[in-house]
Amino acid sequence: MNKKELIDAVAGQADLSKADAGRAVDAVTNTITKELSKGGDVRLIGFGTFSVSQRSARTGRNPRTGKEIKIAAKKVAKFKAGAGLSGSVN
Repeated sequence: MNKKELIDAVAGQADLSKADAGRAVDAVTNTITKELSKGGDVRLIGFGTFSVSQRSARTGRNPRTGKEIKIAAKKVAKFKAGAGLSGSVN
């Protein structure tokens, strides 16, 4: 499912116009992004948790040349599925 299909599904389920559903989807994704950029997390009970994790620096290997390279530390976004979502998938 891509963003357009998600907007269509939200519009159908929530009885909204596609424009309103598009703004709602954008608002949700923007809010999650802003909270994660501040270092916070977003917990949606039954669905899952979006959080930020610190990935430490490490030494890697260039697959083309085999030469060792240093990979810098960085923050990464993570998602952990909640019990409701996990149960629905299984």
